[in-house]
Amino acid sequence: MAALGAWLVFEDEAGFSMTPPTTRTWSRRGHTPAVRVRGRSRRRLSVAALACYKPGERSRLIYRSCPDARPDGRKSFSWKDYRDLIQTAHQQLGGPIVLVWDNLNTHLTAGMRRYIAERDWLTVYRLPPYTPDLNPVEGIWSVLRRTTTANRAFADPQDLITAVRRGLRQLQYRHDVLDGCLTGTGLSLASP
Repeated sequence: MAALGAWLVFEDEAGFSMTPPTTRTWSRRGHTPAVRVRGRSRRRLSVAALACYKPGERSRLIYRSCPDARPDGRKSFSWKDYRDLIQTAHQQLGGPIVLVWDNLNTHLTAGMRRYIAERDWLTVYRLPPYTPDLNPVEGIWSVLRRTTTANRAFADPQDLITAVRRGLRQLQYRHDVLDGCLTGTGLSLASP
């Protein structure tokens, strides 16, 4: 990777629902706090994120969201959505990319394989099955669920989208948190 001058980029996707994740909180003794939700909603928001690392550079977070109410009826990312995300990352990072991601069926489609083969600036490695502990983006999802979306009742799907985007935007400027997510995997970058 260092010989290529490439960015090491990890990808993962996650879903966020209208039902808030609960975390611990404080309250007066005998007064258990309650988060009231006005009804169940099956609306979800899918997010794909890239955690980007390069020795001598600040870490970066690039993401795209995909609400489940899309005009084409699709509820998740297509291979073209991933292609566009990778292309955006290449433009923003300005250099070759070594992409590490899981074995999601969308990552393995013929269109995606063709796209990867046609790009000399893109090298792809797949994580072994059931190894989320090797992907720093999993740490980003954990931080987001423990902070931005925890103990919060969303008024509507747009409120959920706004909250998740705001949390991710804040994390983009927290290079220490992004670096900590990489460190949490046991991986590190050696400076040249």
